[in-house]
Amino acid sequence: MKILVTGAAGFIGYHTVKKLLTLGHQVLGFDNINDYYDPQLKYDRLAQLGIDKTQIENRQYVASKTHSNCRFIKMDLTDKKILMELFRLEDFDTVIHLAAQAGVRYSLENPDIYIKSNVEGFLNILEACRRFSIKHLTYASSSSVYGNNSQTPFSVTDNVDHPISLYAATKKSNELMAYTYSHLYNIPTTGLRFFTVYGPWGRPDMAPSLFISSILKNTPIKVFNHGNMERDFTYIDDIVEGVIRINNTPPSREQPPYAIHNIGNSTPIKLMDFIASIEYHTGTKAKKNFMPMQAGDVPKTFADISSLKQHIQYTPQTNLDEGIKKFVTWYISYKERIVV
Repeated sequence: MKILVTGAAGFIGYHTVKKLLTLGHQVLGFDNINDYYDPQLKYDRLAQLGIDKTQIENRQYVASKTHSNCRFIKMDLTDKKILMELFRLEDFDTVIHLAAQAGVRYSLENPDIYIKSNVEGFLNILEACRRFSIKHLTYASSSSVYGNNSQTPFSVTDNVDHPISLYAATKKSNELMAYTYSHLYNIPTTGLRFFTVYGPWGRPDMAPSLFISSILKNTPIKVFNHGNMERDFTYIDDIVEGVIRINNTPPSREQPPYAIHNIGNSTPIKLMDFIASIEYHTGTKAKKNFMPMQAGDVPKTFADISSLKQHIQYTPQTNLDEGIKKFVTWYISYKERIVV
């Protein structure tokens, strides 16, 4: 297939493009390479795909030097006119939409960018899919939509009308907007609620990278809610496998062709156990500053993945110890160039 992957320089986007290329698909990667975190990490991810940083200019195609079936273009989702022209010229089969302004805590400080990127940008993607008859739109939602739900595991049938961060509200809005377009225009859409993704090339603003960085520097790590947290940590390879299987398996053509699935390991890990695994694989004991819960955060996430298993017969396979070992190995080899 010919597939557009937005957010291709991001953590999940990069790994998704890499896997799609090995499967023989034609891929156009798309990203605005913003400075929410150090853009050099994004350029280094793209370099793994054969995309030369020195050739990247706004709205110009860059062909991969190592993959004949891969190109990249730097542009912004909010540039609607150029986006429509891109869809017209390229005639994509499917779209995997992973571009978004990420970060729960950052949304408390800079709300405007979340509306612009996550709502306006998503509307532009939906409009492009409508106008150019895309066979399936797969897009990133988030476990953040569950807010302070006390019932676990979190199920896609749960009420998620009370988000506790603007980031979560934008992701919930994406699901509502997708439903509307599926209903009105018969566009197959699938939203994937990701649960705490970690692994090589991960975002430096997320806890796994922050923990490893501080432990290796022998500086204290911030442990929120005094360590009384649980997360459904999910290794990146498991996320990518789910994304690609979903892309290949659109929801039924019955009205509306719309679906939402959780993707998580479905095994909540205590935060202190997660830290202990990093300590073991770095060979260094962490200094810990125990702190109260942060605004917009939740004490526990736990994915019910029954709908995912039913739809694509897939269950994440990577256990915590295996995933942390791979992540630490990569991080140590790359740490000189990470900025946190």
